[in-house]
Amino acid sequence: MVAMKIFGLWDISEVSVSEPGLKKVINLDDRLLLKSHGRIKYDQAKTKVNVIERIINLLQVPGSRGKKHRIITNWMTGKQQKATMILIDALKIIEKQTKQNPIAVLVKAIENAAPRDEVTAIEYGGARYPQAVDVSPRRRLNLTLRFIVNGAYDKAFNKKATITESLAKELIAASNNSGDSYAITKKNDIEKQADAAR
Repeated sequence: MVAMKIFGLWDISEVSVSEPGLKKVINLDDRLLLKSHGRIKYDQAKTKVNVIERIINLLQVPGSRGKKHRIITNWMTGKQQKATMILIDALKIIEKQTKQNPIAVLVKAIENAAPRDEVTAIEYGGARYPQAVDVSPRRRLNLTLRFIVNGAYDKAFNKKATITESLAKELIAASNNSGDSYAITKKNDIEKQADAAR
Protein backbone atom coordinates (compact mmCIF):
# COMPACT_ATOMS: atom_id res chain seq x y z
CA MET A 1 0.00 0.00 0.00
CA VAL A 2 1.34 3.43 -0.97
CA ALA A 3 1.74 5.84 1.96
CA MET A 4 -0.48 8.90 1.66
CA LYS A 5 1.23 12.26 1.82
CA ILE A 6 0.05 15.32 3.74
CA PHE A 7 -1.40 17.74 1.14
CA GLY A 8 0.09 15.36 -1.44
CA LEU A 9 3.52 16.87 -0.72
CA TRP A 10 5.14 15.48 2.44
CA ASP A 11 5.50 11.89 3.53
CA ILE A 12 5.03 11.44 7.27
CA SER A 13 5.89 7.74 7.44
CA GLU A 14 9.43 8.55 8.67
CA VAL A 15 8.27 11.30 11.07
CA SER A 16 8.01 10.15 14.68
CA VAL A 17 7.44 11.80 18.05
CA SER A 18 10.47 11.14 20.23
CA GLU A 19 9.13 12.56 23.52
CA PRO A 20 7.13 9.87 25.38
CA GLY A 21 4.80 12.38 27.08
CA LEU A 22 3.56 13.80 23.78
CA LYS A 23 3.37 10.57 21.76
CA LYS A 24 -0.32 9.95 22.48
CA VAL A 25 -1.51 13.52 21.86
CA ILE A 26 0.36 14.51 18.68
CA ASN A 27 -1.80 13.06 15.92
CA LEU A 28 -0.09 12.63 12.54
CA ASP A 29 -2.71 10.64 10.60
CA ASP A 30 -1.83 10.53 6.91
CA ARG A 31 -4.76 12.24 5.25
CA LEU A 32 -4.80 14.08 1.98
CA LEU A 33 -7.38 16.62 3.15
CA LEU A 34 -7.05 17.85 6.74
CA LYS A 35 -10.55 19.06 7.50
CA SER A 36 -12.68 17.27 10.08
CA HIS A 37 -15.50 19.89 10.02
CA GLY A 38 -15.72 19.55 13.82
CA ARG A 39 -17.24 16.07 13.49
CA ILE A 40 -15.04 14.50 16.17
CA LYS A 41 -17.18 14.96 19.30
CA TYR A 42 -16.07 12.67 22.10
CA ASP A 43 -13.88 12.92 25.19
CA GLN A 44 -10.42 12.86 23.63
CA ALA A 45 -11.53 14.82 20.54
CA LYS A 46 -8.53 17.14 20.32
CA THR A 47 -6.07 14.26 20.32
CA LYS A 48 -7.91 12.69 17.37
CA VAL A 49 -7.55 15.81 15.19
CA ASN A 50 -4.36 16.02 13.12
CA VAL A 51 -1.90 18.50 14.66
CA ILE A 52 -1.52 20.30 11.31
CA GLU A 53 -5.28 20.86 11.12
CA ARG A 54 -5.18 22.27 14.67
CA ILE A 55 -2.57 24.87 13.62
CA ILE A 56 -4.75 25.81 10.63
CA ASN A 57 -7.73 26.27 12.99
CA LEU A 58 -5.65 28.44 15.37
CA LEU A 59 -4.50 30.64 12.47
CA GLN A 60 -8.16 31.61 11.99
CA VAL A 61 -8.25 33.34 15.41
CA PRO A 62 -5.70 36.12 14.97
CA GLY A 63 -4.32 37.97 17.96
CA SER A 64 -6.25 36.16 20.68
CA ARG A 65 -4.68 36.43 24.12
CA GLY A 66 -7.06 34.78 26.56
CA LYS A 67 -10.10 37.01 27.05
CA LYS A 68 -8.47 40.04 25.42
CA HIS A 69 -7.68 40.59 21.76
CA ARG A 70 -4.46 42.52 22.17
CA ILE A 71 -3.67 42.34 18.46
CA ILE A 72 -6.57 42.25 16.05
CA THR A 73 -5.71 41.81 12.39
CA ASN A 74 -8.30 40.82 9.79
CA TRP A 75 -10.74 38.20 11.01
CA MET A 76 -10.29 34.91 9.21
CA THR A 77 -13.19 32.98 10.70
CA GLY A 78 -14.28 30.36 8.20
CA LYS A 79 -11.45 31.12 5.77
CA GLN A 80 -10.00 27.62 6.06
CA GLN A 81 -8.47 27.68 2.57
CA LYS A 82 -6.58 30.90 3.30
CA ALA A 83 -5.20 29.55 6.59
CA THR A 84 -4.28 26.25 4.91
CA MET A 85 -2.32 28.06 2.18
CA ILE A 86 -0.46 30.09 4.84
CA LEU A 87 0.66 26.86 6.53
CA ILE A 88 1.53 25.06 3.26
CA ASP A 89 3.65 28.03 2.10
CA ALA A 90 5.35 28.19 5.53
CA LEU A 91 6.17 24.45 5.34
CA LYS A 92 7.62 24.97 1.83
CA ILE A 93 9.87 27.77 3.19
CA ILE A 94 11.00 25.46 6.03
CA GLU A 95 11.79 22.67 3.53
CA LYS A 96 13.80 25.08 1.37
CA GLN A 97 15.79 26.52 4.29
CA THR A 98 16.45 23.39 6.36
CA LYS A 99 16.53 20.73 3.56
CA GLN A 100 14.50 18.49 5.91
CA ASN A 101 10.97 17.16 6.01
CA PRO A 102 9.02 20.20 7.32
CA ILE A 103 6.58 17.99 9.25
CA ALA A 104 9.56 16.59 11.21
CA VAL A 105 10.70 20.19 11.91
CA LEU A 106 7.17 21.03 13.11
CA VAL A 107 7.08 18.03 15.48
CA LYS A 108 10.55 18.90 16.84
CA ALA A 109 9.40 22.51 17.42
CA ILE A 110 6.37 21.26 19.39
CA GLU A 111 8.53 18.91 21.50
CA ASN A 112 11.02 21.70 22.31
CA ALA A 113 8.39 24.35 23.14
CA ALA A 114 6.06 22.22 25.31
CA PRO A 115 6.23 23.40 28.96
CA ARG A 116 6.60 20.65 31.59
CA ASP A 117 5.59 22.65 34.71
CA GLU A 118 3.34 25.61 35.33
CA VAL A 119 1.86 27.57 38.24
CA THR A 120 -1.67 27.32 39.58
CA ALA A 121 -3.27 29.18 42.51
CA ILE A 122 -4.23 27.20 45.60
CA GLU A 123 -6.53 28.75 48.19
CA TYR A 124 -5.64 27.84 51.74
CA GLY A 125 -7.11 29.56 54.80
CA GLY A 126 -8.56 32.44 52.78
CA ALA A 127 -5.25 33.25 51.08
CA ARG A 128 -4.15 32.27 47.57
CA TYR A 129 -0.72 30.74 47.06
CA PRO A 130 1.07 29.90 43.80
CA GLN A 131 1.77 26.20 43.48
CA ALA A 132 3.92 24.47 40.84
CA VAL A 133 2.16 21.60 39.05
CA ASP A 134 3.01 19.20 36.24
CA VAL A 135 1.29 19.96 32.93
CA SER A 136 -0.83 17.24 31.33
CA PRO A 137 0.20 16.12 27.82
CA ARG A 138 -2.96 17.58 26.20
CA ARG A 139 -2.45 20.96 27.85
CA ARG A 140 1.25 20.92 26.87
CA LEU A 141 0.27 20.54 23.21
CA ASN A 142 -2.55 23.14 23.47
CA LEU A 143 -0.21 25.73 25.01
CA THR A 144 2.57 25.05 22.51
CA LEU A 145 0.38 25.40 19.43
CA ARG A 146 -1.10 28.64 20.82
CA PHE A 147 2.39 30.05 21.58
CA ILE A 148 3.68 29.17 18.08
CA VAL A 149 0.75 30.90 16.33
CA ASN A 150 0.85 33.91 18.70
CA GLY A 151 4.61 34.26 18.10
CA ALA A 152 4.09 34.20 14.33
CA TYR A 153 1.38 36.88 14.57
CA ASP A 154 3.59 39.07 16.78
CA LYS A 155 6.44 38.83 14.24
CA ALA A 156 4.12 39.76 11.35
CA PHE A 157 1.88 42.44 12.92
CA ASN A 158 2.84 45.91 11.57
CA LYS A 159 6.11 44.45 10.23
CA LYS A 160 7.47 43.91 6.73
CA ALA A 161 7.44 40.11 7.18
CA THR A 162 4.32 38.24 6.09
CA ILE A 163 2.50 35.78 8.36
CA THR A 164 3.83 32.92 6.18
CA GLU A 165 7.47 33.98 6.64
CA SER A 166 6.91 34.65 10.34
CA LEU A 167 5.35 31.21 10.93
CA ALA A 168 8.23 29.49 9.12
CA LYS A 169 10.77 31.51 11.13
CA GLU A 170 9.00 30.72 14.43
CA LEU A 171 8.88 26.97 13.69
CA ILE A 172 12.55 26.81 12.63
CA ALA A 173 13.63 28.77 15.74
CA ALA A 174 11.55 26.53 18.04
CA SER A 175 12.92 23.36 16.43
CA ASN A 176 16.46 24.64 17.04
CA ASN A 177 15.57 25.53 20.67
CA SER A 178 16.55 29.13 19.89
CA GLY A 179 15.78 32.10 22.13
CA ASP A 180 14.44 33.91 19.02
CA SER A 181 11.31 31.76 19.28
CA TYR A 182 8.36 33.28 21.16
CA ALA A 183 7.17 29.76 22.11
CA ILE A 184 10.55 28.82 23.64
CA THR A 185 10.69 32.12 25.56
CA LYS A 186 7.17 31.58 26.95
CA LYS A 187 8.02 27.99 27.93
CA ASN A 188 11.14 29.16 29.81
CA ASP A 189 9.16 31.90 31.59
CA ILE A 190 6.44 29.44 32.69
CA GLU A 191 9.00 26.93 33.96
CA LYS A 192 10.94 29.65 35.85
CA GLN A 193 7.72 30.74 37.59
CA ALA A 194 7.01 27.11 38.50
CA ASP A 195 10.54 26.67 39.94
CA ALA A 196 10.07 29.81 42.06
CA ALA A 197 6.72 28.49 43.39
CA ARG A 198 8.04 25.10 44.60
